[in-house]
Amino acid sequence: MIVHLRAAGTSVLLDARGAAVPAVVHWGADLGDLDEAAAERLVDAQVPAVPPSAVDVPFRLSLLPTLHEAWSGRPGVSGWVGHEAGSTGSAASAGSRSTELPGPGSTEWPGSARSTGTAGPVRRPLPPLRLRDVATEHSSVRLDLTADGGLRVTTEIELTAQGVLRLRHTWANEGDARLEVASLDAVLPVPERAAEVLDFSGTWAHERRPQRHAVGDGVWSREGRHGRPGHDHPLLVVAGTPGFGFRSGEVWGLHVAWSGDTRHWVERSTLGRTVLGGGELLAPGELNLGPGESWTTPWVVAVWSRDGLDGLSARLHRWVRATSPVPGERPVTLNTWEAVYFDHDLERLGALADVAAEVGVERFVLDDGWFRGRVDDRRALGDWFVDERRWPDGLHPLAERVTGLGMQLGLWVEPEMVSPDSDVARAHPEWLLSDGPTWRHQHVLDLRREDARAHVLERLDALLAEYPIAYLKWDHNRDLLTEGAHGQTAALYALLDELRRRHPGVEVESCASGGARVDLGILERVDRFWTSDDNDPMERQAIQRWTTLLLPPEYLGSHVGPSPAHTTGRASDLGFRLVTALFLSAGLEWDLTRASVAEREHVRRWIEEYRELRGLLHSGTVVRVDASDPAVEVHGVVAEDLSEAVFAHVALAAPRAALPAPVRFPGLDPDRDYVVRVLPIGDPPRTLEPRPPAWLEGDGWLGGPGTLLDDDDLVLSGRLLAEVGLPGALLLPGQAMVFHLGAS
Repeated sequence: MIVHLRAAGTSVLLDARGAAVPAVVHWGADLGDLDEAAAERLVDAQVPAVPPSAVDVPFRLSLLPTLHEAWSGRPGVSGWVGHEAGSTGSAASAGSRSTELPGPGSTEWPGSARSTGTAGPVRRPLPPLRLRDVATEHSSVRLDLTADGGLRVTTEIELTAQGVLRLRHTWANEGDARLEVASLDAVLPVPERAAEVLDFSGTWAHERRPQRHAVGDGVWSREGRHGRPGHDHPLLVVAGTPGFGFRSGEVWGLHVAWSGDTRHWVERSTLGRTVLGGGELLAPGELNLGPGESWTTPWVVAVWSRDGLDGLSARLHRWVRATSPVPGERPVTLNTWEAVYFDHDLERLGALADVAAEVGVERFVLDDGWFRGRVDDRRALGDWFVDERRWPDGLHPLAERVTGLGMQLGLWVEPEMVSPDSDVARAHPEWLLSDGPTWRHQHVLDLRREDARAHVLERLDALLAEYPIAYLKWDHNRDLLTEGAHGQTAALYALLDELRRRHPGVEVESCASGGARVDLGILERVDRFWTSDDNDPMERQAIQRWTTLLLPPEYLGSHVGPSPAHTTGRASDLGFRLVTALFLSAGLEWDLTRASVAEREHVRRWIEEYRELRGLLHSGTVVRVDASDPAVEVHGVVAEDLSEAVFAHVALAAPRAALPAPVRFPGLDPDRDYVVRVLPIGDPPRTLEPRPPAWLEGDGWLGGPGTLLDDDDLVLSGRLLAEVGLPGALLLPGQAMVFHLGAS
């Protein structure tokens, strides 16, 4: 049969006729209401020519391409069927080539002639898969594939109501031989016009650095072996028409929803076929399935848009909001890390809580340093008991003070790690997964062990039961640097699932030394991500712009830190820091007791503005302007009903021209009129010009006492604001302005 999935302007056409592994014939723009006859004519018309020096039948790219189909690129599925040498049965079918692995010290090559009666494992490549059954339901399809020897692969494909394509496989061993899994990935074709690729790299505190290049013959592969996605995680691999941007170009993107080792790739074969691929990256021998066992791959999430990168974001954000909704409005959070570090003292923290409540903070998070013996980052990690010396009455006095001020209490933990200098490591050295050098003076706790996982669960459960903790900042401050990422990641998921089952009202933030675990797999178990350890607003502008390509802004924490920044040493104006944090899940990481009266007042007004705007900021469509000058960024959020919008005009460096391009506001209703207002966030920005553009001259915030446009409101249509725009103030680097546009 031919399966046609349609949703939100997207079509996926799947040829599932016959016994071959089905093939995706089309993934992209909606093909309309195809009847069966028209679909068959279209699919049959796509049969290509047979080129010279190639197989003598037309090439067909299946969902799981292998050498059996004359695909010489990266296979969609690979592994071995193993059995004991000299055994009989399904593991050694007639005519198949088997490889007997030589024993230790052997000089023989694998595959050389040896007696089949010797001891030791024998393995052979996977036989070809065949389609056994197809089941469709609404916008999903389930494919049942089998192979000789009792191998079975079930493939699930879903096109969501938002036009997001999801795909995963389940590999079951229904035979009597061991099955060694090498890979089982998603492979999706994209047209030849998808000739440019975008993905991301980065380092600690500098995540999401974009990199672009032309698609060439061969494989562009991004493999992560961190045991977590990592600071250099590709996030979303995008192939598109050359020159695609935020608001233009046709693009196809792919993300592996898994928090361990992954691989994403783009490949163009000499046959002229280009594919996006991705899946879990397994170490050799890491996953073996015995008779009766099965394994389900992570979901691979793919999305298409003809409206550039913003089109991808719009689909992904709507889907994420529909499937993993945040629990209510995003509260203003104060995290104590850059305020006090390890200097935990009830009097100091209580005073900080008092000031936080005065300016309007809604959640107070106690960061690292609260547990037994933790005076620095070299000891005590894993000993999850409140430090009796610092907190003789436990955390109860602080909890009472925080909640008495009307704020929620949050707590930092790092349950997957352990310090060598800790009670738990001394009592259970067998619980350490990592060996070799420490990383941030810590090792990885082997959560694959039931006893180690039960210990962590018991301690977290006890803390959540004793204290009114509404929020856990769950950190992960090192790479694994060892094999076992599959089991460790699965164990983490099980731990989080059980903890959330016991304490369903507690929110969890995914932090991995900042933004090293930002993925859609962990999103099923957390409510917020710490986007980066870098609170420098200049760095944050780029980090946030690209991280919101995958995730809506309300899932990403952004805090106002002190100046100069902890990570870069760069000084920045308070207004710039406030504007940068405004658009995401906003908060502070700053000792407000040392802030001036004027600074506290700016923070208080900013929090008021955030509370007014967060309903829009955290439900609307993210838009970004393709800048002709990289020194200037314009981004915003437009309400779903197009009734209002908020935009930021940001100067990152000195402009290339004395009069830069006008500020444009895309995404509005072209036929509605909008009142344009400037929102006074912090002190007025510093500018180059002796006077602002004419349309801003009446603005009291820029020119002196007053509020907004003191004379007449500026009213323009959405079409004019998007196509023509308005002259922007000549902002100095590190300055920003925020505009509110409301339909009149």
